Amino acid sequence: MKSVIKTEGSPDPAGAYSQGIVCEDFVFTAGQIPTKPSGETLKGQPIEAQTRQCLQNIEEIITEVGLELDDIVKVTVFLNDIENLGAMDEIYAEYFDEDPPARSAIAVSGIAKNVDIEIEAIAVRDE
Repeated sequence: MKSVIKTEGSPDPAGAYSQGIVCEDFVFTAGQIPTKPSGETLKGQPIEAQTRQCLQNIEEIITEVGLELDDIVKVTVFLNDIENLGAMDEIYAEYFDEDPPARSAIAVSGIAKNVDIEIEAIAVRDE
């Protein structure tokens, strides 16, 4: 059985997808681009600011169902330029400073709204 996560603290979906889905003990977030809940996209901002916004969006989604960043077990980061990996990782480490989740970082040729980064996460409920 699945349920849809909807929160005002993260931007509304720009297409036919949900902010997140709960399925049994797993929580899956949609890929989050650096868009504020108001809809303002941080296109052209430094990768550090874009990374921070993506992670804040993810945190809002999982918090809506009672989870914390420590409950995230897997993160996938999509970067339009792999040269941004180091700067992204500095901000990422602020959010996952102890026992970070497994992570993949992938260079892609394009991201929605021409931003530089998209991040998705999988969290687990430990009930």
